[in-house]
Amino acid sequence: MGKYNFDILHDRRGTSCIKWDFGMERMGRDDLLPLWVADMDFKLPIEIVTDIEKRASQGIFGYTDPKEDYFEAVSGWFERRHGFKVDKDWITITHGVVYAIVLAIRALTKPGEAVLVQQPVYYPFSEAVRVNDRKLVNNQLVYKDGHYEIDFEDLENKIVSENVKLYLLCSPHNPVGRVWTREELTRLAEICRRHGVYVFADEIHSDFIYSSFAHTSYMTLGKEFRDRLVLGTSPSKTFNMAGLQVANIIIPDKEVREKFRYENMITGYSQCNAIGLEATKSVYTKGDQWVDELNLYLEGNLEYVRAFLKEKLPKIKLVEPEGTYLIWLDFSEATQNSKELEELIVDKAHLWLDAGAIFGEETALFQRINIAAPRSIIEKAMEQLYEAFR
Repeated sequence: MGKYNFDILHDRRGTSCIKWDFGMERMGRDDLLPLWVADMDFKLPIEIVTDIEKRASQGIFGYTDPKEDYFEAVSGWFERRHGFKVDKDWITITHGVVYAIVLAIRALTKPGEAVLVQQPVYYPFSEAVRVNDRKLVNNQLVYKDGHYEIDFEDLENKIVSENVKLYLLCSPHNPVGRVWTREELTRLAEICRRHGVYVFADEIHSDFIYSSFAHTSYMTLGKEFRDRLVLGTSPSKTFNMAGLQVANIIIPDKEVREKFRYENMITGYSQCNAIGLEATKSVYTKGDQWVDELNLYLEGNLEYVRAFLKEKLPKIKLVEPEGTYLIWLDFSEATQNSKELEELIVDKAHLWLDAGAIFGEETALFQRINIAAPRSIIEKAMEQLYEAFR
């Protein structure tokens, strides 16, 4: 029995959270069990909440910048958890990783130039490329025998033929749950280096790794791969504090960093969220045990879903995740009609999930489900899915 209880149900309705309070606005109904957005239904441990309350009790929330203890907390986390040291000068604080992706696109490419993604992938990647008038190039991940792999030959061919300037890497990958191996990442890095491609490595899910796997940060591949790297990190996923809007963008190369910071500056963004800074400092110094126990709990949720599908819904295939708390389900044996699938999920199962089509047109018969919730919610969702499909 661990120190923390993740079975406790917390009523989040009435707090303006988009997960639970915006069914009518986004789906036209409020009778759906929401397991869509990457947002956990777990409360932070009391020791961290106490730090936040202490800061809030001062009652003054003026312009705030991080002091040395903030950078020590961030660097300490990545050294303990992921095996690399961070120089404080490398860190640019922004209010989110997606915002940082947009900055990187604008800083490192010109309108009309090509940016590469690997679909099915977190849909803001593609949106960020398109709305900034860049050319979207897709190196489609290969789905074979229930597992996703990178097509390295296609990757390099497209980098050359499309003159790709920037590659948006999702590591661990959302939604397919791959935790890329050191060998895969090194091969990617070598290709990008050979052709002068910048890499934005989004590692926001790197603290959620299942026990048989290990995350390899792009930062650990070798110094020779750092000169065109922008590393996106944030406590927002690990500690469910996206609403506090703090991301730490790590850029070792001075020239790249200055380009990135210039784009940040011309947006008018300067100081960060005062409470977000305090919370980040706290979670990165006091949150290790909570995250360790959370990962074990998520593994239990995954095992429940795996067993349930195998026993009661064998035509719905779990794409075995290696990391993240988002699971990717293949419904292609249950239906060949994406509209019918959506009707079954929404109208019959009364679930609010993320439809596969938003991650890429080739995955319209998939659904992404968030399992970062108390077990009873996951059990309820699976039973509703069973009633809809049986």
